[in-house]
Formats: sequence, structure tokens, C-alpha cells
Amino acid sequence: MSPRDLLLDSFRAALAVADPLQIVPKHLPTPPTSGKTIVVGAGKAAAAMAKAVETHWPSDAPLSGLVITRYAHGYSGAEALTRIRVIEAGHPVPDESGERAAQEILALAQSAGRDDLLLVLVSGGGSSLLSLPAGEISMADLKAVTRDLLASGAPIQDMNIVRKHLSAIQGGRLAAATSAHVVTLIISDVTDDDPSAIASGPTAPDRSTYQNALDILNRFRITPPVSVARHLSNGARGNIAETLKPDDAVFARVDNRIIATAHQSLSMAAAYFQQHGITPMILGDSVTGEAREVAKVYGALVRQIRQHHHPLKPPVALISGGECTVTIRPGNKGRGGRCSEFLLSLAIDLNGLPQVHALACDTDGIDGSEQNAGAVLLDRNFAQAVANGLNPQNLLDANDAFGFFASTGDVIVTGPTRTNVNDYRVILVL
Repeated sequence: MSPRDLLLDSFRAALAVADPLQIVPKHLPTPPTSGKTIVVGAGKAAAAMAKAVETHWPSDAPLSGLVITRYAHGYSGAEALTRIRVIEAGHPVPDESGERAAQEILALAQSAGRDDLLLVLVSGGGSSLLSLPAGEISMADLKAVTRDLLASGAPIQDMNIVRKHLSAIQGGRLAAATSAHVVTLIISDVTDDDPSAIASGPTAPDRSTYQNALDILNRFRITPPVSVARHLSNGARGNIAETLKPDDAVFARVDNRIIATAHQSLSMAAAYFQQHGITPMILGDSVTGEAREVAKVYGALVRQIRQHHHPLKPPVALISGGECTVTIRPGNKGRGGRCSEFLLSLAIDLNGLPQVHALACDTDGIDGSEQNAGAVLLDRNFAQAVANGLNPQNLLDANDAFGFFASTGDVIVTGPTRTNVNDYRVILVL
């Protein structure tokens, strides 16, 4: 089997264990005996999660609801859902479609009674999709601060602390809006599988504060719109109610269940490599930091393995997950995402080192600004690209990793996977 096929098949194995159609059914709660079930949710996996619920829910048990997913991540034609509505909206920047749908979700939660079940489906991407600006904040202002956060290089946890404090539905507020029993099924895309950070925790307690949100904006030198600054400042002074905290009585009737994680996907990929006689080494499912800098650390480990057979003797598969960041330099348009930027920086660091190949892809099928999941790096391709006139360092400096891999024909296009357990990276040292 070729290195390219090994890398791609390992990615498929990682995706398979996070398939909502396979994992949701085993975690479904029992329908209420005297009430109805209302399904709501948001995220890149929301449509697939809802489809799994609809397919396996008893036909004689009342079921209805609404979930929000990213554009092109829903179902159509014969695959379309019939009992649960699916609305598509903007990601990573929120839009008015998501705002309208979030308002409707809040109304559905408010309509549920004590005998009802509110089944909430949460996955990565829900923070922007389930966008309902609080107070006097406009959608235009929420878009502006979101764009600034995305460009700043802020970690997703910090971004979500800000978003929770600008939201009328996140930070536990969806749970507070209903008197029904709440069961939330969560596909985790964050490094510590913290329910409060996934989709900004619509049914989870939140320990962060308005002051934390202000501190984050200051740390990343973001000047927010006036309405955002006023809202956060009022919250920090105690004039606006905080997000719901762990001791709130609301959570006595809330059950948050993590049903899929990045670690499970990495473990499945490790098993795949082991079956093919390659020693796997999982470097962690919570890797963060600037993508280009993380790549240099991994490059040093690769050279240690190749030259000294330490800490392992080749063949080795170095596997990792988590969510790195990309800080877009002033004036750059930024083509690509954190996976392709990681891979281009690794290519430069290794400089065509023989018998070393790598893949970096986002499990949701979209790496940043383009329509590819990520890319693959084969040892021979780097030298060929340079010989063909490409300047890898200039492209990295321009935050144009997509341009490099598109030119070499090494972008990986999967289309929407309808799941999201963060990034998948593997370096194959043969």
C-alpha cells in the first residue's frame, strides 16, 4: 500500500468512529411516557445527529424540532428529514439565518412543559450557528467581533468565552429557558471535551465571566463595536445577569452526555496503523498553539526518530489532534486553514526528508477558507514543487498554504463529513 493510501485510509478510520449515524442511536434516551419530545441543536454534525434520532425514534412517539447546521451540511431529496427541520446558516461567521433559527429554537424550548423531553444535539461549529445576540447587540456587530477574533489567533476556548457573553441562548441559557427535562448529546471538538466550550455550552454551566471576555478582547488587541463593549462592560459591573454557573438549580434536570471525542478517533487511527505493521504514537488530542510553530516541534521529533531511532524505531505513525491556530498577518487574505498551514510549515522544516509523509485534515471536511478538508504531503512533492518555481516560505508568509498544495495537486477534498471531532494529523516515518 502506498504512503498516500495509508494516510488517507487512516483518516477514513478516524472519521468512521465519529459518524453520528452510527454513534447517536446507542445514546438515545427513552421517550417520555406522557409528554412529547422536542429536538433542537446546532453544529456541523447537527443534521446527521438529527437524522439518526429520527431514524431510530419510535414511530408512535411524538417527535418534532429544529436544528441548525452549516450551509451544504444538510440533506435533500430522498434523504431529507421529515419530523425534524434542518436550517442551514453561516459558519464560521454567523448570519441572519442562524439568528432567526436560534430565536425559534429558544421559543421551542420555552414551549416545552415539565412532562416533555428537550433533546439537544450539539457539535462543533454550534457557537456561530446558534447565534442569538443579547441585548442591543446587532448581528452586524456580532459578525464584526467574530471576524476579528478569527483573525487574531485566539484559541477556540477564548473565542467562546466572548461569544457566550454576547449570547441570549448560550452559556446555559437554553437550559434555563425550559421547564422540560433536558438531555444533550454532544460530539466534542474541543481539546478537553468541556461541554461548556462546545457550541458555547447552550445547556452547560459556565465558570467564565464578563470580565474574562473583556480581558480576552484586550489581550488580542481587539476593539469591539460600541454595542459589544457596552454590553460586556455592563455585565462586568453586574448590571446584566451572568451566564449560568455550576451551582444553578437548573442543572438538576439537565443531562449533558459526551458521545464522541477526538481521542476516540485518534485511537481508531492508531489501531489501523498497528494492523499494517506501523507503530503508532499518539502525541495527544489537545494540541494547541500556532500551527506553523507546532509543525517545527514535530519536525524535530521526526528527525530524532529517523536519525537515532528514538523514542521509537521506524516505521512510526505520529498521530495528533486538537485545534491549532493561525494568526493572519496584516494585509494577507489567508487561503487555507490551520491544517494546511501546519503541513506547509512541516514541509519547509523537513525540506524533503526522504521516507517521511504526512496528512493534516479537519474532520468536518472544511479546513479554513476553502472547500478542502486539508492536504497530504509526500516526500517527493516538496522538491518537485520547488523545482517547478513555487516558493514555500513566501506562501507560508502570505498565509497561503492552500495555494501551495493546490499547485501540487495534494489538497484533500471530502465534502462535508457531517461530523466534527477537531483536526486529525499524522506523520508517517518509514
